[in-house]
Amino acid sequence: MKKALVAALSALALFATGSAQSQAKKEVTIAYQDMNVPYRAAMESGAIEKATGYRIHWKFIPGGGDVIRAMGSGDIHVGEAGSSPIAAAVSQGLEIELFWILDDIADAEALVARNGSGVGKVADLKGKRVGVPFVSTTHYHLLYALERAGVDPKTVDIRNMPPPQIGAAWERGDIDATFVWDPVLARVKANGKVLVTSGELTKAGRPTFDGFVVARKFAREHPEFMVAFVKALARADADYRANRAKWTADSPAVKAVAKWTKADAANVPAAMALYRFPTLEDQLSKAWLGGGKDGGAARALADTSAFLKAQGRVQSLAADYSKFVNPAFVQKALGK
Repeated sequence: MKKALVAALSALALFATGSAQSQAKKEVTIAYQDMNVPYRAAMESGAIEKATGYRIHWKFIPGGGDVIRAMGSGDIHVGEAGSSPIAAAVSQGLEIELFWILDDIADAEALVARNGSGVGKVADLKGKRVGVPFVSTTHYHLLYALERAGVDPKTVDIRNMPPPQIGAAWERGDIDATFVWDPVLARVKANGKVLVTSGELTKAGRPTFDGFVVARKFAREHPEFMVAFVKALARADADYRANRAKWTADSPAVKAVAKWTKADAANVPAAMALYRFPTLEDQLSKAWLGGGKDGGAARALADTSAFLKAQGRVQSLAADYSKFVNPAFVQKALGK
């Protein structure tokens, strides 16, 4: 009887330990930035935790390069990053994969010169001070804009600054120009001139996007979370597309976006209108995650990496960038 009791207690202890470990594993740390995107409203409402059943630790990291570094150290499981830092990361062998296009940047990023700086066109940036987050999509597009204008980047005082620092430096007059996104973009536009937008540079052959990446190990171990997370992101984007007119400055959804991004709610609707948010079907198409080597995301990562290598930002290139693009969770979300 005593042996049976001991065995039962041991089994109970193992069950409890196993349950505790199982519960402990149902946690995820997600890095987010300050882009004005629809799913911020789901972050605020707790809809993502409800949909996935996971406890989510949201961690604000102001630049994509910093997000990638945090993922490399193992501090972050899932993170938002632009196509440029993603390209740099996978080219350097980081074990991550792109599984969701957060937004097509379009005209949501712009190169702006401060009024009174003496800069009227990109070519005038020679000898000027430009603030930009290094290895970001805007850094990538800044270098491309300088190349198109025939300006050697070495002749420009390019300063590595996260967006909050850019806003403060702009107000002090410490920089003459910046290539940045909202909410800082709205602030600098009020006292500056747009020289070129990311949308124009995309049309010129250098596309950029913001995406969600995940550590491969985490994705393998938590496939149910990944599919549920993708479905939650898709619902948030679908709500915005269907009810865009209701996303006004005084609406709960826009107030939520403003809260998480530290933006002025009055500027959020216009800022969000500059982005495009692909549907689940669009995500899976050749334009984005589908198509293998010829898919839009894979080609963008390959082209960006080649440009970064030419600029000395990465040392080597991968033979196939589609291996860093995983459409499987979108496929499962669509029931395919």
